[in-house]
Amino acid sequence: MSFIRESFSEFWASNISKIGILFLTVLVIVSIYTVVTLPLDFGVRYWYNPLYWVDYPKTAQPEWINIFLSEKLMSHAELSVSKASGIKTYNNRFIKYYNVSYNHEYNQFPKFITLRISNLLFHNRDSPPIVRFYVTRPDGKTVELYTLAIETPSNNVIPPFKYFSIEPKRILLSGDMYLARSLIGFLYREFNISLGISSILEIGNERIIFGYISGKNTFAPLTGRYVFSTVLVCSDVNDNIGMVNVVLGGYVYGLMGTDVLGRDLSQGLLFGFPVALIIGIGTSLLTTVIGAGLGIISGYIGGRIDDFIQRFADTINNIPLLPLLILLSFIFGGKLWLIILVLVFFNWPSLTIIVRSMVLSAKTSQFIEAAVAIGASRLRVMVKHIFPQVAPFVFAQMIFFTPYAILAEAALSFLGLGDVTMPTWGQILEYGFKNGAVFLGYWWWILPPGLFIVYSAITFVFIALGMEPVVNPRLRRWK
Repeated sequence: MSFIRESFSEFWASNISKIGILFLTVLVIVSIYTVVTLPLDFGVRYWYNPLYWVDYPKTAQPEWINIFLSEKLMSHAELSVSKASGIKTYNNRFIKYYNVSYNHEYNQFPKFITLRISNLLFHNRDSPPIVRFYVTRPDGKTVELYTLAIETPSNNVIPPFKYFSIEPKRILLSGDMYLARSLIGFLYREFNISLGISSILEIGNERIIFGYISGKNTFAPLTGRYVFSTVLVCSDVNDNIGMVNVVLGGYVYGLMGTDVLGRDLSQGLLFGFPVALIIGIGTSLLTTVIGAGLGIISGYIGGRIDDFIQRFADTINNIPLLPLLILLSFIFGGKLWLIILVLVFFNWPSLTIIVRSMVLSAKTSQFIEAAVAIGASRLRVMVKHIFPQVAPFVFAQMIFFTPYAILAEAALSFLGLGDVTMPTWGQILEYGFKNGAVFLGYWWWILPPGLFIVYSAITFVFIALGMEPVVNPRLRRWK
């Protein structure tokens, strides 16, 4: 125990060790948070599912970038309402209003406008409801956005009838022909301007809705309060809409922005933390156990066992790793377990050779000979007497292996050969380069994953540097 205390005291005396432990603590805490908050199948269920991100803004910058801009960029907004704000009756029909307001204070138009409704419930088979969408602008003018007629349910369905419960009904207003025709009438009625559908679509539906006329066929952003109204016309007072969403595509989103598919990069980057730890620690732990174990056996037992282990280690050492890793990834796919196994298989020989040389000098020590003389078994000698002699070096090597494994996975993912069932920092980098993020200036897509790779690698480098005085007594501080 005194040896352990002295070793830890020597390790902790270095400032670089404390920085490494601090960095590692952050890595572990973020990894635990990610595992708790995100599902384990996040990659398959969400990250690689384009439909999940369809209403997210594409290539949006991080929200905090507005701190440094004199003219603020429009934030992505998703408005929702689940309860009717009013109800009227007209000709034996009930009219329910679902209103939600939005204060537009930016000098840009929304990238897109999407309407979604879910859990539409009605009871009368012969009189299905009609859903109409309107928006009232800051200038008091109202635009009809869309009219949704619900189909009559089949006779084998028992009331009440529930629509859009599994998949919400999504209406993309940008480029919608129904809205374009409605805007033709709106412009002529309110401003006495005649435009055709082609001109409306060329200008953009969202620009006309959120703009005022600033010139011939040109619109400038109209700031102020917009009220989006969803009107349910139904025949039963119990008919209702479970949820109405209005999505206004912005230019900034979240903590880390989005990629070209609209994926929230902060979630992908978060998921990269536990993946990096699993790859790094898993690979280094297995490599160290196998390499140190075979090195101790080879050095202490000797003979044919020693010859076999050393010749096998020399053979493995002379096989190029990267081409074989690329080939196996092509054949079997870039599975995480395959990457770990290949890295372990090709990295244990170097540790085995070094540990063997240390054991050859240690086994001639007098305390080893004394243990053998009193009848200690080979296993006991190797575990109780030899392993403690090489343990500091082995632990230091284990820490050094960790960043190597993380960088190897990142490099493989950057080549497009990573595990496609989960997002990693290397894959985020690879997809960014493939879509020209560097040339288009999407810095938020490239810099964070690169910095996180460096951060995780340098964490274990700092810890390994702090272990050097423990491994090498000549570097210890004399007290």
